[in-house]
Amino acid sequence: MKIEGFVASLKNAETIEELFETLEKKGAPLVELDGSRFLIVVEGDFEGEKFFTEINGQKANTALGDAMLNSSSFPFKCRKPYTGGNVIFVKAEEIESEEYLVAYRAENLVRAFHVKAGEVEKVSPEEYEELVGKMPEFKVKAFSEEQMDMMGAFFG
Repeated sequence: MKIEGFVASLKNAETIEELFETLEKKGAPLVELDGSRFLIVVEGDFEGEKFFTEINGQKANTALGDAMLNSSSFPFKCRKPYTGGNVIFVKAEEIESEEYLVAYRAENLVRAFHVKAGEVEKVSPEEYEELVGKMPEFKVKAFSEEQMDMMGAFFG
């Protein structure tokens, strides 16, 4: 599947639950697109209700840190007014951790997954909460000092 097709499939969701179902049907949290495997992170707003992704109990943007700069992000809008967000594609090869948890969350909704050695297992919200404290630190390759210096020179 192509990245554009994946993003387009999210546009059909009419509820956050449908959005999370679509992600799961497409293989999230780890999806193969254009010959590469990606960790899928989503964040946004559905008619005023926020949704987001957690990794090991932390919001994804905090857990990913500098690696967010090295990821691809695409905005998407859903069919209803005032709905949509961003889908962020983090290359699986950039993830240094062998084991971690991913949860897609909204106010009263949690879809949780346990990733171990590249294999994904769906877990209940209760299992997710139980496992969070047992997970090793989540690590993703960040920019090297040289790359950061180059970006600083570029952005002035």
